[in-house]
Amino acid sequence: MLGHHSDIEIIGAYQESTSLLRALQTDQPDVLLLDIQMQGQMGDELAPELHRLYPEVMILVLTNLEHRYYIRSMLQHGVKGYVLKSSDEQVLLEAIKTVARGKEYFDPVIRKQVLQEQKNNSFFPSLTRREKEILKMLTSNYSSQEIADHLCLSKRTVENHRTHLLQKLDVKNSASLIHKAMELGLI
Repeated sequence: MLGHHSDIEIIGAYQESTSLLRALQTDQPDVLLLDIQMQGQMGDELAPELHRLYPEVMILVLTNLEHRYYIRSMLQHGVKGYVLKSSDEQVLLEAIKTVARGKEYFDPVIRKQVLQEQKNNSFFPSLTRREKEILKMLTSNYSSQEIADHLCLSKRTVENHRTHLLQKLDVKNSASLIHKAMELGLI
């Protein structure tokens, strides 16, 4: 779709995170189109690392996932734009050019939702990989000890993660935690 545009140079395409990270060591694009669903490390886990290692690279998410969890998560990790794969060529071109100038761009399909949530400041804090694992196990009715045994952690470590989850999602107990996580699309 982009190859025939003279003002856009494609310097690489990678299906999995390891190849992408290796390539970025020698050649960084102005705009990186990042899918959330990648082999190896998922894009929402990769984005914070990319932002930390290459802050000058503008990240534009290009994905078929329009769930608000992914949108929020990616925006919290320094991406400049979010475009759906179902968008037409003109939307993608506009997104690339806007993000290349350092400005934010959101697919028209999700723009209203993103702007409303930004206005309401309703973005939730990002969860660590471990917190996500523990949250998932809590929803499956595992006890702290069972989670600890399964993840090879101490019970106290699991309880610390549970406390952080309660604080991050601003709830008081596990039932409310699970309810809010479902409401926010975390599980």
